[in-house]
Amino acid sequence: MVSEFIIAGFPGLQDRESKAILFAVFLTVYLLILLGNLLLICILAADRSLHTPMYLTVCSLAIIDITICTTLVPTMLAVLSSTTYTVSFSACFTQTYFFMALPSIESFILLLMAYDRYVAICHPLHYPARMTVRFTLQLIVVCWLGGFLCPTLVFSLAFTKQFCGPNRVPLCYCDYAGVLRLACGDVLSISHFSLFSVLSILLIPLFFIVLSYVKILLSVLRISSSAGTAKAVSTCSSHLLVLSVFYFTSAGVYISYRIPGTSVDMRVMGSVIQHVFPALMNPIIYCLRTKEIRDSLVKTLKNSKIFPGSK
Repeated sequence: MVSEFIIAGFPGLQDRESKAILFAVFLTVYLLILLGNLLLICILAADRSLHTPMYLTVCSLAIIDITICTTLVPTMLAVLSSTTYTVSFSACFTQTYFFMALPSIESFILLLMAYDRYVAICHPLHYPARMTVRFTLQLIVVCWLGGFLCPTLVFSLAFTKQFCGPNRVPLCYCDYAGVLRLACGDVLSISHFSLFSVLSILLIPLFFIVLSYVKILLSVLRISSSAGTAKAVSTCSSHLLVLSVFYFTSAGVYISYRIPGTSVDMRVMGSVIQHVFPALMNPIIYCLRTKEIRDSLVKTLKNSKIFPGSK
């Protein structure tokens, strides 16, 4: 019986120089992700004017991004800095569970953000009563609980299988599909069910997100003033960019898996980019595209006297 797994990393990049370059790149990216998302959280926490439903969801998204990357990148760095990296059976499945739960939470939070914008633009008079801070916090808790509950059945199906043969995971971390292939016996039905579950968790929220924005678009087209239209578009632009980064990155990785001749190293890199790239881009998008966050950041920098002549 298997008691530990070997994390393969990048099979074609096992020389010391390549591993050192990858280590430096991913360590830099990880530090930038921590810096950007922690800065965003601090801005939202420090400025009381940003304690609104929309920015609560942004803050929750930043926490998810930090958690996803902290679950992934340290393992990657350990793999790149060692000749053979092994992880215990329980630790591998724990990481697998988090990689199933956290993207589910992110998908639900993105749906919540779309609903917030839908109510704000399509029902502006009802927005203060319907989207209170307390209600938004309750919805965020539901998103987190739902994200952790959704993969439990799929996870338990793999966890209860016997692993008696190969123990080499062909990625930089313990991925569900990579670990499931190492199980003894026929796992085809479990694999199909897990794929159906993952696609449902991603595509059902996407359907309602698209539906929300179709209604938002129809509502915007009915706005007579150009100023009102511009304001409505500006409140949604950041969220649309974040949505595009999350779903297009995931779609690109899944498509690359279906392209014949794609190297194992490219697939490993794609799986890493799928988790890392949105977390790197989200704070940049919100800090650059959202006026309230940008103004709060500039005010904070001026008050800390980083900008000369702030007075």
